[in-house]
Amino acid sequence: MTEEQTAVAPPAFDPNLFLDPETGRNPQDFYKFARSVGAVVPGPFGGQTIMGRREVEFALQHPEIFSSAMEAVNLGQSVPLIPLQVDPPEHSKYRKLLDPIFAPKRMNLIEPDISQLVNELIDGFIDDGSCEFTTALAEPLPSSVFLRLLGLPVSELAMFLEMKNGILRPAGNDLEEIQAQQRVNAGEVERFFSETLADRRKKPQDDLLSMFATAEVGGDKLTDDEILGICFLFLLAGLDTVTDALECFFAYLAQHPGQRRLIVEDTATIPSAVEELLRWETPVTGVPRVVQQDFELGGCPFQKGEHVGISIGSANTDEQELPDAYDVDLTRNTKHLAFGAGVHRCLGSHLARLELRTTLREWHKRIPDYEIAPGTELNFMFGLRQVDTLPLLWPT
Repeated sequence: MTEEQTAVAPPAFDPNLFLDPETGRNPQDFYKFARSVGAVVPGPFGGQTIMGRREVEFALQHPEIFSSAMEAVNLGQSVPLIPLQVDPPEHSKYRKLLDPIFAPKRMNLIEPDISQLVNELIDGFIDDGSCEFTTALAEPLPSSVFLRLLGLPVSELAMFLEMKNGILRPAGNDLEEIQAQQRVNAGEVERFFSETLADRRKKPQDDLLSMFATAEVGGDKLTDDEILGICFLFLLAGLDTVTDALECFFAYLAQHPGQRRLIVEDTATIPSAVEELLRWETPVTGVPRVVQQDFELGGCPFQKGEHVGISIGSANTDEQELPDAYDVDLTRNTKHLAFGAGVHRCLGSHLARLELRTTLREWHKRIPDYEIAPGTELNFMFGLRQVDTLPLLWPT
């Protein structure tokens, strides 16, 4: 019998596992299984999904092969999301304008405001001994910070959340119905920003929208469509990703009191804890790309025009890169891809880190011991990993 005949065949892989509720609850086990099949596996909607750390990093760092352009994913909008859906060389001119807005020094200036907002929110429920974490803090905190930054009314948060959810988590029983819902909500977002931009041109304010109205890139003023693409992306990212991260963080810490005590007893642990929880939980589990040229990666061929998934969550738990990836160590210096890599690395990562660090610090000063309400079964949505409800209890 030859060596080839005695070799163990790789396990079969069902792409529907991507959508299994158990995968949402325990994605790390799913990632490990998928990587045991290969660095690239069949995706849930056709095409392929890249799972290995090396392969994921390569794809993220080579937009000339794996493009993030609008054709990679259309959320119902009429314009590209800037700078996410613009590849080099045009991409760089937008980053030169936008990167300084979210530079660490500038973001650090608003830390006192974020700290105050966290405590104001906690004041509203701490004496109750319980809260539904999403509606009590995870949604209003980052959303309020971002709306104020953009110059939009916090009083209209419910409207913005409804539009955002209608795009990122649309209702529907089939793809056609889902896409129709996305188009409707995207149209509402575009109309809102078009009207608000027209108002800012007449009556400038001290906010980002007014700044965009007069900003230039490459010597040319931003067009209305370019401003619309920037604001559209800001709304989706600013009102969703940090909320998802907070839910994932607190769901984990509520179930791991030993890990939580590290934060309570030594707040100096918080910066590394944020990075490790971003690695382990990876709220943005993956990103879409479209192949620009025939190519081979991870031993698998990709064809031009093929739609591809890139599993950031799997890359962050790949034991080929980090041998003890399945040990959660809140004190280690973690290198992860939760904010992506390459030119399309998350524009708002400094703000996100600041919000996450500040929330962990201020919450655990005041509510060090908490748990998930008994009988609660956590249900996570995959893709943008969000808990549908997170009821927390603590002694009063």
